[in-house]
Amino acid sequence: MGSPQSTNVRQWATLLLLLVIAASVQNADSQRIKDNMYASISGAHCFRRLNGTHVTGCSSRQGGSIGVLHLVRSVADIDFVVEQHPAGPYAPVIPPHLFTRENILRLRDQGGEHVSAVVLINNASELVQYSQESRCPNQFSGLISGTADSCSVERPEKSWNPWGTGLLLEDFPFPIYYVPHPEEIQKMVDCFAKFNNFDLENQHRRSLCSIEIKSFMSAAVDSRVCLARSIFFNSLNPVKFCDPLQGKNVFATLFPRVQVKLEDRKVDLNERIILVSSRMDTTTMFDGVGVGAMDSLVPFTVLVSVSHFLAKVLPKRLQDDNPNVLFMFFNGESYDYIGSQRFVYDLQKGAFPTKGGLTNPLSLDNIDLMIDLGTFDDPNNLRIYHASELAAVPQIAQAIDQINRKWNLNVTAEAPILTKNLPPVSSHSFLRENASFPSVVVTSAPGNRYYHSIYDDSENLKFVYGNHSRTHDFTELEDLQQTIADFPTNSIQMRLRNISTLLGMTLYELITKTAYPGTLGTSPYLIDEFLYCFLESADCPLFMAAVKPDFPRPFPISPQRYISVHSTLPSEASSWTIRLLGFLVGQPLPNDTAANTSRADCQALHLPYNWFAGYSGHGECRLTTQNFSQASSPAFLDDDYDFRSGRYSTWTESTWREMSARIFLQPAASHETLTLSIGFVVMLLSFVLVFLINSRSEVLFNQCGASTVP
Repeated sequence: MGSPQSTNVRQWATLLLLLVIAASVQNADSQRIKDNMYASISGAHCFRRLNGTHVTGCSSRQGGSIGVLHLVRSVADIDFVVEQHPAGPYAPVIPPHLFTRENILRLRDQGGEHVSAVVLINNASELVQYSQESRCPNQFSGLISGTADSCSVERPEKSWNPWGTGLLLEDFPFPIYYVPHPEEIQKMVDCFAKFNNFDLENQHRRSLCSIEIKSFMSAAVDSRVCLARSIFFNSLNPVKFCDPLQGKNVFATLFPRVQVKLEDRKVDLNERIILVSSRMDTTTMFDGVGVGAMDSLVPFTVLVSVSHFLAKVLPKRLQDDNPNVLFMFFNGESYDYIGSQRFVYDLQKGAFPTKGGLTNPLSLDNIDLMIDLGTFDDPNNLRIYHASELAAVPQIAQAIDQINRKWNLNVTAEAPILTKNLPPVSSHSFLRENASFPSVVVTSAPGNRYYHSIYDDSENLKFVYGNHSRTHDFTELEDLQQTIADFPTNSIQMRLRNISTLLGMTLYELITKTAYPGTLGTSPYLIDEFLYCFLESADCPLFMAAVKPDFPRPFPISPQRYISVHSTLPSEASSWTIRLLGFLVGQPLPNDTAANTSRADCQALHLPYNWFAGYSGHGECRLTTQNFSQASSPAFLDDDYDFRSGRYSTWTESTWREMSARIFLQPAASHETLTLSIGFVVMLLSFVLVFLINSRSEVLFNQCGASTVP
């Protein structure tokens, strides 16, 4: 028989074991309890960007912002949140047609502490226009910014984006969260209907369905202050509050350039260049959402199609004095022309292309003409702008007219317009350095009601994927004398085929000084595939033809075309673009050589030869001319740069740690007070109980001595 002391020890050990088991069970169920308390809501966050003078975008509180869900069906619901707010703070759930400048600024300026977040839901049923961009994109980076003749935000009829609300340039002290998926929207609507949407005046007396959004942004004030803070803290601890927007431009030349030794590199003014450019980036208010179908993908598509056409019909110069063509795809143009500003800067410094290309650097003086492609909101009606008198302008206008009439392309061009009030195109970067720079802008009148927004998508472009890659080789040009039955005449594929054919033939005349003699035009099948790859899915026939045969299949989503910040790897859009230019502009080896060239043989040739899967997927070797160049603002290269000067882009992006959103049932204030009071009482009772036990411990835990047996 054990002693009372040992029995007591066993009892305490048993009690401790039970406590450990109970804690383990509770820990195992904790995640399940959390899942029952919260329901995650997937979507996209509005985030913070800064420039040399301002901060734009959104941020939650550091620990997250919590607001009571209130479904907005009309302006009256916004009145309720701003003026009555019986429970608050609120998180209005707003459809796009009510996401207007007036309503959102009212929530910010008049709602004050009663608005803690805004949720935008995907419901385009009543939408007729939706653009958060300014009416004058890149307003302060233009050739004549701030003058009476420049784009006017106050007068939509004199603006380049008449439907712009300017919300992209506003600063919001609360998070704005976009929810695109119907099932996630339904979660919030059901929760609101069950707990919130009755007896509104007495909401404060009951538990309410609420949302918690975590998207705290580290940056504040402006780019100069933010970067200075990062430098200061980096000296103590590696912390970044913001990063400059930067990426890669992509370029290719029509004809291979002469390679020289590194020590012999110098500008050769006898080398003549025609520069043809478009932008490749887009932007929206929300992270990772927006394909920029009409605002930038259309001219991007046209330029790729033009470059492919010229590579097919002009595989080499007809005459030794024919100028080369530089196809330039600028990145970051949405943010004060980052890519083109850096390109001009590099030309002035003799830093383009980089030394690794083993070709002579180029300068602005090498460029005979720049043809800058703007937006083609109406591809059937073109406008030609030029800021100075140029001999090439009437030549271009005449060629466009003659080619259009010859091939019945249904594309008309207005008389060229001489003005310094140019649309938001890359030419501004060149003309600000040299007002007489030979630049011609080809564009159309503004017509995109969804410029720089989440709704500038396939539907806005009226794009329907033809999917004819199995029966038609999209790398071949199409005979203009043949009728193409696979695409309707008014389809976006045919309309872009017509404009790219028109521009391609015009460039042929500018290069060779002779009219294009053939009957081949650009391919609507290539345009169809290109649009599908960038609008719908990167897992597409064109992309797979432009990579090596064993390249892993990409995710079936559209590539991101937002410029973003520094990364060790180029962005998705830049990476795919450089592969496409190599494949579509690069020249195949001669037939007798190509048949006997294996992948190993091609790789042994080194750059500029590259191996591609090709249309057949079996592999082919091509002589390529494509490369990257930096798309980062020169402002960040100079430690003494004046961020308020306005000369260069100064855009940065805030850093963040966590982004999430979840809904839950938030107790009423009275319930929280009651819970706190009960907890406080229990705590006091616990202290009293512990005190009493401790004061009587000798009696309660007195140990009797072991009994002795005589």
